[in-house]
Amino acid sequence: MTIAAILGKDPVPVVTIRRDATVARAVDLLVQHRIGAVPVMDGDTVAGILSERDVVRLLARDREALDEPVDSVMTAPAITVGRAEPVIGALSLMTRRRIRHLPVVEDGRLVGLVSIGDLVKYRIDRIEAEAAAMRDYIQSA
Repeated sequence: MTIAAILGKDPVPVVTIRRDATVARAVDLLVQHRIGAVPVMDGDTVAGILSERDVVRLLARDREALDEPVDSVMTAPAITVGRAEPVIGALSLMTRRRIRHLPVVEDGRLVGLVSIGDLVKYRIDRIEAEAAAMRDYIQSA
């Protein structure tokens, strides 16, 4: 089981933001798309990631900071994975680094974004399918 199994074969459209955009614009994107994080791009390269946590930390420090550029707040460098990364490896990385979102990069380009929820759901679905197959096998024997 790899990240590619979750993303599928075609590149997945990902909401991104430029590093010089304001935090207010990033907040608008998070709300509009009902997402918890947005990759911050420097051209075609993932420069960092801005999460809800980053925004909350900023606002705790300075309530007027929504006009600051995203790159002053983002987590950088972004921790990324490739499509060939095993799901369990990505889950382990997210747990160790205490992050909830991983940009998926291939040949230096962003091809998707997975959340810890995506990975946990995939693992649960696989475990349930294996358990059902095992029950079917036992009942047919």
